[in-house]
Amino acid sequence: MAEAPDDIAHMRSALALARRGLGSTWPNPSVGCVVVNGGRVVGRAVTAPGGRPHAEPAALEVAGPRARGATTYVTLEPCCHWGRTPPCTDALISVGVARVVIATRDPDPRVDGAGIARLRAAGILVDEGVLRAEADEVAAGFRLRVLKGRPLVTLKLASTLDGRIATRTGESRWITGDAARRAAHALRGRHDAVMVGVGTVLADDPELTCRLPGYRPLPVVRIIADSHLRTPLTATLVATSQQAPTWMLIRKGCDRDRRRAFSDIGVRLIEVQGAETGLDVCAALRALAAAGLTHILVEGGAQLAASLLRADLVDRIAWFHAPTVMGGDAWPAVQAFGVEHLAAMPRFARVGETLLGDDVLSEFVRKDVV
Repeated sequence: MAEAPDDIAHMRSALALARRGLGSTWPNPSVGCVVVNGGRVVGRAVTAPGGRPHAEPAALEVAGPRARGATTYVTLEPCCHWGRTPPCTDALISVGVARVVIATRDPDPRVDGAGIARLRAAGILVDEGVLRAEADEVAAGFRLRVLKGRPLVTLKLASTLDGRIATRTGESRWITGDAARRAAHALRGRHDAVMVGVGTVLADDPELTCRLPGYRPLPVVRIIADSHLRTPLTATLVATSQQAPTWMLIRKGCDRDRRRAFSDIGVRLIEVQGAETGLDVCAALRALAAAGLTHILVEGGAQLAASLLRADLVDRIAWFHAPTVMGGDAWPAVQAFGVEHLAAMPRFARVGETLLGDDVLSEFVRKDVV
């Protein structure tokens, strides 16, 4: 059956709300909800920062008594279990909505159709699948965490046309221009966390903050992959851990005194299995998912990028290209990771291209993201 134009329009509004919350609602998904009565929007909301309250009760509170008999549009199936908040299905039933339109089901096994069944058992008309593909894209990080036990990974690269990120002497600031750097900060703002390897910390001493005033309500989590705790205690990410959370992925068995020093400053240490060199990136992502993260932006360095690509763990690429060339003696965006045959290369589909002054942002996705 064809989707009604009004249903599509209101669901697009709900999806726009959900996109606005990306990066701020973990460990919960960012959900948008729009309440319509008599053809008029009487309530709308997105999942609050930190994941509570959920979008549905917040939108119903805005609607007040006008929620009775209304149609509610929600981007993800309403939850039907008790967590830190009551079930959203109960909120919808108690106020007397007449119809609920759902874009996609919640893959959480505690829900996954049970929310829809509860609403229908209460006599509420339920339609699902309106703009499902768009809703699945918005909820992709949450879906990956639930279904595969890891967050969605976006690899962000800023390079010359020949894929170089620093000169042979290590100079890298700045390859791209102001417009590209603003877009990169906005990209940080749409992710739960930004991750770099210890080599990037030692070379650049980054802040990894979203420096766009008012862009997001909560600071982004900064993550350092540092198997042997080589990060200096004076590094900016460590020194500012009270202002914005800093996590470190370390190998089991690291020096006890250094561990205590980082913990005393306020850095969260997460132990994972080691690999032949560095960390087991699969174990690292599982640990980050267990900590609640759904979307991670990886900004470097070249060795971390290679490790994730080798393990087939990169879901999206945001590649900023500057119209410059450095040559073969400069540092590559990705270190060698053992590709011997063309068939073994990770492959991505181009989904967007944006001009940013003289620079270009190309966006790619893998074809099998959940």
